[in-house]
Amino acid sequence: MDLILKYEVGGGKSYYEKRLRRPTWPGASSGVTVGVGYDLGYKAASTIRKDWKGLISSRDLERLVGVSQTKGSSAKSLVSKVRDIEIPWDAALKVFQKTTIPRFIANTKRAFPGVEKLHPSAFGALVSLVFNRGGSMRGSTRAEMLRIKGLVPKKDYTGIAREIRAMKRLWSYKTLRGLHLRRDAEAKLVDSAAKL
Repeated sequence: MDLILKYEVGGGKSYYEKRLRRPTWPGASSGVTVGVGYDLGYKAASTIRKDWKGLISSRDLERLVGVSQTKGSSAKSLVSKVRDIEIPWDAALKVFQKTTIPRFIANTKRAFPGVEKLHPSAFGALVSLVFNRGGSMRGSTRAEMLRIKGLVPKKDYTGIAREIRAMKRLWSYKTLRGLHLRRDAEAKLVDSAAKL
């Protein structure tokens, strides 16, 4: 959770309050994002309503639902329409802890069968990875994910860490440096499990 908070909201409340209290567009294929890395572009309207009901006003909630399922440059053009909405830190953290993390733990277990048998550090690193990239194994951009799937049952921590680092080939260091740093941090967590 600490790793996800670091890369999604700069570590916690202070950075969040200064920079992420209002909806943003992180770039690439992201949708409008609120709270702790809650990407509206990848959420159904019903899920957004369920997760945020009672935590923000009904009016603001419906406005956020209005930008759901929109990703990439289309989402970039929509963020200005909802930029005035403010999501309090307590609401953001509540959604993160109560719905987002459990959902991504389940997604990680589906993506990498047997992952719960790994050392907690490696398991956590893979939850962070799925949180950031999703659990799909299809296509050339998912080759490393597919290889990790085969390494998990073997508890091949060195191989898993290697594949996480290999994903950096997908993003320009110049424009998406944060993704490079995040993959390195995840790989380091997996490496720490290999040494135990």
